Amino acid sequence: MSAETKSLTKQPTTGKSAHGRLKAARRAYAVQKKEPLDEQQIAQYLPLVHKIAQRAGSYLRPPLTYEDLVSAGTVGLVKAARDYDPSFHAEFKTYAYIRIKGAILDELRGWAFIPTNVNKQIRRATNLSVEIAKQTGTAPTEAELAEKLGVTLDEIYETFDNARVKQFLSIDGCGEDSPSIGNILASPDTKTPDEQFEQAELVEHLAGAVQQLDQRQRQLILLYYQQHLTMKQIAEVFNITEPRVSQIHASALFNLSVLMRQWDDTGK
Repeated sequence: MSAETKSLTKQPTTGKSAHGRLKAARRAYAVQKKEPLDEQQIAQYLPLVHKIAQRAGSYLRPPLTYEDLVSAGTVGLVKAARDYDPSFHAEFKTYAYIRIKGAILDELRGWAFIPTNVNKQIRRATNLSVEIAKQTGTAPTEAELAEKLGVTLDEIYETFDNARVKQFLSIDGCGEDSPSIGNILASPDTKTPDEQFEQAELVEHLAGAVQQLDQRQRQLILLYYQQHLTMKQIAEVFNITEPRVSQIHASALFNLSVLMRQWDDTGK
């Protein structure tokens, strides 16, 4: 088991390590806070930091570690406590979740560089998969795509994994021309009726795309995103290895992106 894998499977840090990290985060923002932070109140949300870091763990790339994600998330938690305004009628836990996840995503983005040649491989595989889906109505299997591209299955899984990292970092992205999902969730009342309709339509088509996945991919998506099981727990349910679960997850997300792109292109 690699060092990265070991760091992901260990229990949330407690004691001096967590206390020291919290104190360091508090010091970082102490000069910006008019009133002192309630360390005990913030500490009760540290498990939320670990939960979000664990969910993002499969997207880690060396030299970034699980502890780096926890440290970034802890800073996000303290910053949430500093900026939280109850007059907006939002629960602190919801607000903290958004800030913690945003901080962890920023940390991942800082280290996850996708080389140009890898981006080309992703685009090539995606474009071919979209064409096959248009002709057959379903996304190609890993073996079919590998044969069409003239590569090995291992290379296909590597492409899927790189595509997964790219998708993960862009899902909650914040570009100059579009707000982040975190900001949208923080102010749901600002959505116009048209935006609400578009979101409902997107959810409907996403559900349809999930139904087009093969049985194991569909089960994994439901277990991971609906039941909130970890990769390790899903491996136990399927009686397969955790790396194999990660491969299936990457493949499922790639196929979903292909099916959703096909819907977007056709407007159906």
